[in-house]
Amino acid sequence: MIYGLGILKGLGVTLKHFIYSYIEDVRYLFEGGRYQPRHLPARQGPRARGVFTVQYPKEKLPLPENFRYIPFLVYDTQENKIKCTSCGICAKVCPPQCIWIVRGTDPSTGRPKPEPEAFYIDATICMSCGFCAEFCPFDAIKMDHNYELSSYERYESLLFDLPRLLKPDTYHAQIHPSDWARELAEKEAEKAKKGEKAAAHTSA
Repeated sequence: MIYGLGILKGLGVTLKHFIYSYIEDVRYLFEGGRYQPRHLPARQGPRARGVFTVQYPKEKLPLPENFRYIPFLVYDTQENKIKCTSCGICAKVCPPQCIWIVRGTDPSTGRPKPEPEAFYIDATICMSCGFCAEFCPFDAIKMDHNYELSSYERYESLLFDLPRLLKPDTYHAQIHPSDWARELAEKEAEKAKKGEKAAAHTSA
């Protein structure tokens, strides 16, 4: 066994990346430079060579669709209402108990309404596990992709209230296209099933 062989191998890898960096710079020179936005997927791919840096915040790594961060509430733009019915399942399954919900009430009757009057998520203790989105029976809460939540204080700015949590379903469709397509397919299937039942009832 030769002592120091592992160190030499590691230095060899570093040297190889160093040399490849200049080779790649020359190759990308004829394509506008390696830091063009269109080259970011190739530079971050498994076949990328050399040493490079993501120029954050001008450049950002592409996020996978199932990326999870602080949840948000979906606002149904077609029905013009909040999808949340304040059933409280998300608050029950939340491991760190960072969700608080106040159910709305009808001022004329005093009875509860299927919508939240207040909804809070404490981002300082949320672990972004996604249980709330997974167990929600109405697809009303989803995991966000916005991870830039830095603040100079950790209390008021990181306690998300209902206006801050609400985002339109078009935003949900943009960051979760597969999930959105599944929801639309389920709606169409349910609509077709109701149509078949109505047709069978009228024919009978």
